Amino acid sequence: MAATEKFLCYLIMLFQFTSSTCLDTITSNQTFKEGNLLVAKGNEFAFGFFSPGSSTNRYLGIWFHKVSEKSVIWVANRNYPIVGSSGVLSINQNGDLVLYSDPHQKVLVWSANLTVEGSDACVLQLLDSGNLVLLQGTSKRIVWQSFDYPTDTLLPGMRLGLNQKAGLHWMLTSWRSTNDPGSGDYSLVLDTRGSPQFFIYKASRPYCRSTPWPWATFLDIFDYTYVNNQNEIYYSYHLVGTSFITRAVVDHSGFVKWLRWHNNHGQWKTLWTIPENRCDVYANCGASSKCTPSNPDKFECSCLPGYQPKSPRDWHLRDASGGCVRKREDPSLLCGHGEGFVKVENAKLPDTSTAIWVNMNVSRKGCEQECSRNCSCSAYAGIDIVGRARGCLLWYGQLWDTLDHVDERFNLYVRVDAVELAQNERSSNGFLGKELNILTLSIASAWITVFFFAYLWLRRRRKGMKNKSENKVFDPVNGSIYYKNTLAAHELGGNSHPRDITFFDLGTIVAATNHFSSGNKLGKGGFGSVYKGQLINGQEVAVKRLSKSSGQGIEEFKNEVMLIAKLQHRNLVKLLGYYNDKIENLVVDQTRRSVLDWKKRFNIITGIGRGILYLHQDSRLRIIHRDLKSSNILLDAEMNPKISDFGMARILRADQIQEKTNRVVGTYGYMSPEYAVLGNFSVKSDVFSFGVVLLEIVSGKKSNGFKQEDSSFCLIGHVWELWSKDDVLKIVDSSLEGSYPPHEVLRCIQIGLLCVQENAIDRPAMFEVILMLSSETALPSPKKPAFIFIASSSNNNSFGAGEERSSSVNEVTITAFVAR
Repeated sequence: MAATEKFLCYLIMLFQFTSSTCLDTITSNQTFKEGNLLVAKGNEFAFGFFSPGSSTNRYLGIWFHKVSEKSVIWVANRNYPIVGSSGVLSINQNGDLVLYSDPHQKVLVWSANLTVEGSDACVLQLLDSGNLVLLQGTSKRIVWQSFDYPTDTLLPGMRLGLNQKAGLHWMLTSWRSTNDPGSGDYSLVLDTRGSPQFFIYKASRPYCRSTPWPWATFLDIFDYTYVNNQNEIYYSYHLVGTSFITRAVVDHSGFVKWLRWHNNHGQWKTLWTIPENRCDVYANCGASSKCTPSNPDKFECSCLPGYQPKSPRDWHLRDASGGCVRKREDPSLLCGHGEGFVKVENAKLPDTSTAIWVNMNVSRKGCEQECSRNCSCSAYAGIDIVGRARGCLLWYGQLWDTLDHVDERFNLYVRVDAVELAQNERSSNGFLGKELNILTLSIASAWITVFFFAYLWLRRRRKGMKNKSENKVFDPVNGSIYYKNTLAAHELGGNSHPRDITFFDLGTIVAATNHFSSGNKLGKGGFGSVYKGQLINGQEVAVKRLSKSSGQGIEEFKNEVMLIAKLQHRNLVKLLGYYNDKIENLVVDQTRRSVLDWKKRFNIITGIGRGILYLHQDSRLRIIHRDLKSSNILLDAEMNPKISDFGMARILRADQIQEKTNRVVGTYGYMSPEYAVLGNFSVKSDVFSFGVVLLEIVSGKKSNGFKQEDSSFCLIGHVWELWSKDDVLKIVDSSLEGSYPPHEVLRCIQIGLLCVQENAIDRPAMFEVILMLSSETALPSPKKPAFIFIASSSNNNSFGAGEERSSSVNEVTITAFVAR
């Protein structure tokens, strides 16, 4: 029998009357090509060719058909794009799905890699679940399905895990970017070792970890299925009594997001995302430690009971990468010498990949006995399992990635020696416990007398220490402590002020600024004022004078002095020196003002970007400025921009994603929405502020310079309105009088809009911004920004009750473009 007579394979096209051509069947002389569309019977999903984002490459994939925003859920040729519009899908004589980039030369791009046995006809069908299936003949046996080869999206009914019999590994892998669906850096994998858990991997390294099984039903909307037998180990979820359009996606930035489509808003809304905070980053605090995400303004890391920091100095500098070690290293103390267990309540259990299930029906006490029998057992947990009574999970060796005080129902019991156990029991009984009860009244009276005189002595000593601490400056870069005078340094165990910083006397600064005359005043902000000055050697300087009523205090002043003294970059302001005492606090910078043409403005934009990139990526520690605005950009004699005002800057470790604070500081009109509303700040917060500054430089308008009667209530809104009308060049500063390249200005405006997008994940990183500014690569289309900055009186700039907020003031227009 001829090969063409062995198989008769059909591609079933369920009719959907659209602008695309819908085919009914495909035979050996028919193909599925550009312009064809396969739509599921319920009209939920469509299958065809598409180009993602701004890319011109063509891919074959599946997307939500009812959703107005093109949302792709599966891509066949994700790593092998088709250049041009000549892609063709067909079914060959072996029953295999094959995709060619050229129908004439038969250049193979992708195939399902099948050989179908039997002579029945094959049918390709798109199900209402979003699953593309190849069915064989009248038996409708599935010989291939897209659900077995997921890309970056998990739908209800899909599986994550292993099919050992078929050799399938169900996992999600992110796109490379919004314009490239190729396999990216991040993947979501079900780790089936020990107690199953999900891992987000960055390349081959663990990046984030879920809570271990058993998992809870999410919001009473989603329920899950977990199967573990000799053939399959997998997780899947389904919707409970609802018809929501949902999906879980591994974002190209490393976030796993659970999304729901809102028809009324015409966009996807995030129900849940991970990582949510720095504690979600795998092993953020090193071995045998715990991370507490509920303390946004404090160091989140602490050691588990019985452990202490391996490197106390690094720990003091908020570097917990070295983790924790036993307080007493002798292992024999944990075996037959009165050891016990200390409970860590409401914990995300440590990494269970090396843990062991001992018994699926045992009490907590029985679980403790199991751990006690083995001297190598470092911790245990009793876990309630629906339908299986109580399970016992044991850990051996180091404990990794434990979270403390999270919304979990698990308690972790950590093995400690007798000394630690006694100390813990004494602490749990209250201060000094039972010992105070045996003191007689006469002894207590004697102690009260001693305490009274000790209090007087300590009060006097603290007063003296306070005076000395006025001279203390902490260097956040290397952890050193400096003092203004040698006596304080000697008494308090530090060093005199850094050798590379000049300490000016007040008389020199007063003379340079002509007694801080109003004629020398350059600007004013929330901290106080900036004055122009000239030193005796003729050097022009800017002097920052902290106001007594300023929201910025002495700690911010010291923070700025040390940061800008230690950071060296051509686009960061150079510190010449400082003066401080109880009355005056002054910082001295270099500055100049001048008229700016477009070339100079573009160089300033690029220079600011490079300065921010240095802070975010190239300096020793990752620094978030938190108060970037045009009035904090100074210009030197060559019109090179210098970023200034580091009083509100915060330092993050290189592996930190974001930080959270209850004290929001900055300037209205420049703060990103997630920072202004939730207190979450990250490198993307500075990117948002950079975007606002960029638009100010292009337009010559202040961010908050719009009146309430204006159609757009802020600069961002005005630019977006013109962008939507394809008339955005109207925003360009009229003083430039058309003496600018329109394509370059238009590109800058588009970059500015990309930086001020509402969702921080959508904003580019600073290195991407620099690449956009310095190249001609195609740019993605910006999404609608957040319009939350309404220009109004200061009395109306308020936040919700119970939140502490402070703001600096910006009163300098971009056309002057000088220091405050």
